[in-house]
Amino acid sequence: MKLDHGAIGNGRILALVGPDTSIDWLCLPRFDAPSIFARLLDEERGGRFAFEPLNLVSSTMSYMRNTNVLRTEIVTEHGRCEIFDFAPRLPMGLSVDAPAEIHRLVRPIEGAPRLRVLFDPRPDYGRHAPVIVPAEQGIEIHGGQMRSFLRTNVPPAYFECGQPARVDRPLFFVLSAGRPTVYDSSAAVGNALEVTVKGWRAWARTAALPSFAPEAVLRSALCLKLHGFNDTGAIIAAATTSVPEALDTERTWDYRFCWLRDSAFVVEALRRLGQLGEGEAFVRFLRDLAEAGPLQPLYGIGGERNLVEELQTHLRGFEGTGPVRIGNAAYTQVQTDLMGEMVLCLETLLTDPRLVIEDPTIMSLIEQLVEEAIAKFPLEDTGLWEYRTMPRHYTFSKAMCWVAANRGAELATAYGKPERAAAWGAWAREAREEILTRAYNQELGFFAQAYGGRHGDASNLLLPTIGIIDPRDPRFVSTVRAYERILVDRGLMLRYRHDDDFGETTSAFTICSFWWAEALAMMGEIEEARALFNRLLKYANPLGLFSEDVDPDTGRLLGNFPQAYTHVGLIHAAITIGELSDAQAAHFRAWA
Repeated sequence: MKLDHGAIGNGRILALVGPDTSIDWLCLPRFDAPSIFARLLDEERGGRFAFEPLNLVSSTMSYMRNTNVLRTEIVTEHGRCEIFDFAPRLPMGLSVDAPAEIHRLVRPIEGAPRLRVLFDPRPDYGRHAPVIVPAEQGIEIHGGQMRSFLRTNVPPAYFECGQPARVDRPLFFVLSAGRPTVYDSSAAVGNALEVTVKGWRAWARTAALPSFAPEAVLRSALCLKLHGFNDTGAIIAAATTSVPEALDTERTWDYRFCWLRDSAFVVEALRRLGQLGEGEAFVRFLRDLAEAGPLQPLYGIGGERNLVEELQTHLRGFEGTGPVRIGNAAYTQVQTDLMGEMVLCLETLLTDPRLVIEDPTIMSLIEQLVEEAIAKFPLEDTGLWEYRTMPRHYTFSKAMCWVAANRGAELATAYGKPERAAAWGAWAREAREEILTRAYNQELGFFAQAYGGRHGDASNLLLPTIGIIDPRDPRFVSTVRAYERILVDRGLMLRYRHDDDFGETTSAFTICSFWWAEALAMMGEIEEARALFNRLLKYANPLGLFSEDVDPDTGRLLGNFPQAYTHVGLIHAAITIGELSDAQAAHFRAWA
């Protein structure tokens, strides 16, 4: 199964719709709840919701412009129709109404095509046989701990016997969690579609796009917006679990949780585009987490701390690659880069003049993060790649501890804490000297993954973006050129080349290639950066979405999907390339 899906959602749920109209992934009533459709992970047992046109001639799926609403046009021998798939996102003053519902509206365009409705729910990851009973204007689905409802104007009896429905009038289908939907007609669903489209376009209209690759950046921004949980401000890493990094390996993880690191990167990418609400919501979430206990690398989207990893052996896995995992054991790890990313996130938000964060206790959180970074700086950790059995003095983790103190000192000055600023600043200067000395391998000519190491690590491409080294410093330039030799496979950059807990890593972690493009631009190699970026765009699926990884051998998307981190890398690279290109050409943004 190719990851050619479109993603629809509203800040509470996120579904994947295939080009054949099949909803192959949906969890209800929120991102990390049990799935009701999981064909993505088992084509027989997972369940799906699709339309099967009779005498199909062609089918074309695309996003309605500047929205997260999918439109599929079906052409059959009997006529044409269009299918709109969306999760209602209805502006309500300064907030939005986002019910846990998926809406599907089928409208005739020409003639009267006929469609079979293939409705095959498998609640609770398919662990329970569903009980389907008639309900008012539709059906009720029992299975696991959640009841779901499908309201429609197509006779449910058609679902059971395979009787095609004639599309000579609008047909609607609303799948809801917990209670029946209030949308009881095609007109009502059509109105929800219109308001949702207007809402997405209003959000897109406020994005400050770069001069370079603006269309790709906007699609990535819209994708990132789907990953934010309205209720708490948490941001998930990806919509799915257990889509493997590489086929026929055990590299299957559940990414439906809030990694604090990934969230900080998402917040900064959206902030650079002028979208600030996500950052404000995430800071509130972070404050609640910090006050509840020591920070850990990831949380449930409701702030849950215990994300025990379980195997779902009844599901075959994506194209037969298992195991399917629920939960993620990385929540127990020590990742010392975490404090740096949190301070970075706070620093850029607190110093942005567009934002007013009136929290007199915010400095106490900064103090907590900086002091923890300083205390953990001498320790080994598991690193941002979350090695399970390989603690080291990782360069990136050390650099982010430096960031915590460096930016913390600047904030302490701004908040009238000169003694804190002086102490943290002095410590940061010593730490920077240690990092640049011990992490750089003079013999090999690059920054190593860990102190005294001999392996490259693509995360070191971020060192100039956090300010610890100038991008034109010969040590960084030589690092980039060395990584091009040792980490690049068929034009795509891997995270690292050495064996890890699961053996050899073969897939390219896509954000690393975007880091590479951004690094080239910062070095002054702007044309080279532009060419690389444009080549990377060709790996997106037909709707402009990326997963976590690309198989260099085949160019195929692998890993959880859509991956927020990848779209963050695209946005940062495009903005940096655009800004430096404009500066190099002495272009001005006005009237450009």
